[in-house]
Amino acid sequence: MDISQQKKQLHQMMEQYVLTCRKAGLKVTHQRTEIYRNLLMLPDHPTAENLHKRLLSDLPSISLDTVYRTLATFEQCGLVTRIQTTESQARFEAVYAPHHHLICSRCKKVMDFKWPDIDTYQVPDEVKKWGRINTITVVIYGICNNCESLEPLIN
Repeated sequence: MDISQQKKQLHQMMEQYVLTCRKAGLKVTHQRTEIYRNLLMLPDHPTAENLHKRLLSDLPSISLDTVYRTLATFEQCGLVTRIQTTESQARFEAVYAPHHHLICSRCKKVMDFKWPDIDTYQVPDEVKKWGRINTITVVIYGICNNCESLEPLIN
C-alpha cells in the first residue's frame, strides 16, 4: 500500500471513529481522538501504560486514568480490542480488519497476521448452542526469530 492509500485509509478510519463516537453519545474530544489516532498509526499493541507514556509529549496533562477509561469506553463501542496475553497487562489495538495474533513468549512482541482458512470455518455446533459469537480470534504463542537467535546467549 502506497502513502496516498495509507492516508486515505487513515482518514476513513478516523471518520468512522467520529461516527461511532457520535452514535454512542460520546463527545469527540482531543484526548480521545489522539488516543485512537495513536493506536491506528502505531499498531504495536501497546499497554495502557505504554500508550500513556507515548501521549505525554503531545498531551502533557493526560492522566493514566484517562487513558484507561478511554480504552474501556472504546472497547465497549467496538473501536478498540483488548488482546489478552500471558502478561499481567492487557494490550490494545484499534479495530480495523479481521486478523489474528502471534505473541513472543520472551520479548512479548505482538504481531498481526491473517489466516483466511480459519476465518472461513464454521464454529462447532456446541459453540453455536452456547450463544451469540461476536468475534473469533486465534492467538499463537511462541518464540520469535529474533529471540530464537539470541537463545545461545540466554542459556
